[in-house]
Amino acid sequence: MSRPAVIFDRDGVVNLSPGPGYVLCWEDFHFSPGIIEALALCRNRGYVTILATSQQGVGRRLMSMADLERIHERMQAVLSGHGAAFDGIYACTCLKTDPGCTCRKPSPEMVLRAALEHDLDLSRSLLVGDADRDIEMGMNAGVPVTIRIESENPHEVAATHTLPDTTGLAGLLATLLV
Repeated sequence: MSRPAVIFDRDGVVNLSPGPGYVLCWEDFHFSPGIIEALALCRNRGYVTILATSQQGVGRRLMSMADLERIHERMQAVLSGHGAAFDGIYACTCLKTDPGCTCRKPSPEMVLRAALEHDLDLSRSLLVGDADRDIEMGMNAGVPVTIRIESENPHEVAATHTLPDTTGLAGLLATLLV
């Protein structure tokens, strides 16, 4: 039977935004306040947790795919210790300018792939992001509930919920995850 999921963006949601740069190594990765509790809550409520992230730093050759995988392995190790590890991680490493890319947000490809691989019911799922492209990706995939974490990114696309930061995310999710 299909299960609902909560799909998370990484930079600016799971970890503090690196600003205009990139998280290129584990030392640059810092969990956002409250995110571990939010992820553990999702898992405790029976929701699959998915990470869908754009990591153009790989495409720009600022880091290798192995570097990205090491960061995600360390992230997963910390989250595992709290019962909060992701069930699936999907990363688009293409450049914005790559005309052959089909996975870059707001494309729903990463979410649709996760849905197939994890038997997800997207009609009962939620998405948490900090940019219009995140919210649009969720909408394009048929995810009905979107949560925007306020950031420096311009906001032209309305999310169903907005929070000033991740500190209140677990509280909001507690009311939405049934």
